[in-house]
Amino acid sequence: MTVRLLDPRGMMEQEAYHHVAGARGTTWVTVAGQVGRRGGEGSAEVGDLATQVGQALRNVGLGLAGAGAGFSDVVRLTFYVTRWSPEDLPAFMGGVQSVAEELGLPMPMPPASLIGVETLYEPDVRVEVEATAVLD
Repeated sequence: MTVRLLDPRGMMEQEAYHHVAGARGTTWVTVAGQVGRRGGEGSAEVGDLATQVGQALRNVGLGLAGAGAGFSDVVRLTFYVTRWSPEDLPAFMGGVQSVAEELGLPMPMPPASLIGVETLYEPDVRVEVEATAVLD
């Protein structure tokens, strides 16, 4: 197994993601920030935060696949979300859970950070997701 996800004893309990990923491999894959747009379309995915989270993760999956990787190889996810509020967490997690099985995204997720930001590159883009993976 290339990636091992774990939660060492004494760390804060967390249901959404693992605190630590250990990886053994020689090829690192990084996927630049992906947003809730489908390739070739000119506007952000219509809809709410959950819809954008789901599509952004699908786009990360496309990037990983292009490098011969998948979500089982991911050691780190970083989510940037505009206008973040703790009340957004159910919608955010709903977006994650809506695509987890489809994409093979482990639940709980690999180590992840959710960072609230004022704005991304366009006002209707609410989510950007980056990923790092390790392959044998």
